[in-house]
Amino acid sequence: MKALVTGATGFIGSHLVEELIKKGYGVTCLARKTSHLKWIEGLEVDILYGDCGDGDSLRQIPPDLDYVFHLAGLAKARRDEDFFCVNVKGTENLLRAISARAPGVKRFIHLSSLAAAGPSRNGSPLDESSEPRPVSSYGKSKLESEGVIMRHRNALPVTILRPPAVYGPRDRDFYVLFKMLKKGFYPYWGKCYYSLLYVDDLVRGVIMAAEEKDAEGGMYFLSDGKIYSNEDIVNEIANVLDTKIMKMRIPRPLMTVLVKISEKMGRGASIINKDKLKELNYSHWTCDSSKAEKDFRFVPKVSIKEGIKWTADWYRIHQWL
Repeated sequence: MKALVTGATGFIGSHLVEELIKKGYGVTCLARKTSHLKWIEGLEVDILYGDCGDGDSLRQIPPDLDYVFHLAGLAKARRDEDFFCVNVKGTENLLRAISARAPGVKRFIHLSSLAAAGPSRNGSPLDESSEPRPVSSYGKSKLESEGVIMRHRNALPVTILRPPAVYGPRDRDFYVLFKMLKKGFYPYWGKCYYSLLYVDDLVRGVIMAAEEKDAEGGMYFLSDGKIYSNEDIVNEIANVLDTKIMKMRIPRPLMTVLVKISEKMGRGASIINKDKLKELNYSHWTCDSSKAEKDFRFVPKVSIKEGIKWTADWYRIHQWL
């Protein structure tokens, strides 16, 4: 089996590449010439230099692909229009290239996000029948990219996956929280609730969805099946770090000021930004993945206790903490 992976040099993509190789896939990684190949160096992969934002650069896509895993996307940006340029236009360019160059693919997997559906407004976990109501530009761009995918479903067999917050080794977003807690404090602006998914479980789910015929044409939430408060997550990390934590209450108006300061001081796009602030104004980011269990037997294996420990161990080993 031959697979093309976009976003292969990133956190989730590099884990997916490793698992595909273990399963015997021949893997081609689409990477920009400016991408850092650190996480896939030394792996038995072919590197195809190109950019989903540049349709002409996709003309060398192999014609004999069996699967395409589209993970490339922009989650942080200084300008809202950048989300749509990368997440929507880039997806459209890739779909056109695959349709022209490798129309015989067995599945095109598009990794979207819970942000495309938005928060739960009534406190109940969202399922696939919930009306999408994204609140951030990132979420709106991911929802629009899903629309692009579904418009191509008659030409290509497609599947859309919407994970919640994903964590694990190599992740830099959760690392921000680990680093704050290591210093003994965390910002608190009220009780919130989240679905989570450890990266290994996500990667298994991605491959299972690709290989399962019944998942063709579908859209699925993936999660570990539990709901966590922000305090649950903080306590799990604090226990692993063996650190006493001080809660720093931050009024929401002050959050806006802190975000502006962070953006001015930062050299690049940060996880602490005005677009993310739109999401932080909502307290329930939860989803129900029972449809994935029904259609392709997705059952998460990693508990938050195990996942947080393994993540912290990796951060320590690599001297991030």
